[in-house]
Amino acid sequence: MIISAKRVYEDCSEDDGYRILVERLWPRGISKDRAHIDLWMKEVAPSTELRKRFGHLDERWEEFKRDYANELGENPAVGVLIEIIGNRGRVTLVYSAKNRDHNSAVFLREYLLKKIESL
Repeated sequence: MIISAKRVYEDCSEDDGYRILVERLWPRGISKDRAHIDLWMKEVAPSTELRKRFGHLDERWEEFKRDYANELGENPAVGVLIEIIGNRGRVTLVYSAKNRDHNSAVFLREYLLKKIESL
């Protein structure tokens, strides 16, 4: 089972496998055809309040991870996503943030890997 994360603005490849957009809002300036999204799971994205509070500021990253983990822990869509990953084998979590290191998809990937490992 492989889970990766990739910006929606990067070219897609066969290595991506099943591409899941994990943003609450559709990314600006990209058509659905160009995005090559197989599934849009806005339910697993951080809440609007959390996303705005984080503001993609590196100094808020640790706080964001803690709060997002709390949201994910109560989110039934996480179980659905884990099931999809199990069925697909290779999944890419697609995001639109400019910051490649500190964004919700990167944390979601880490969260899912730990969750799957503990099953």
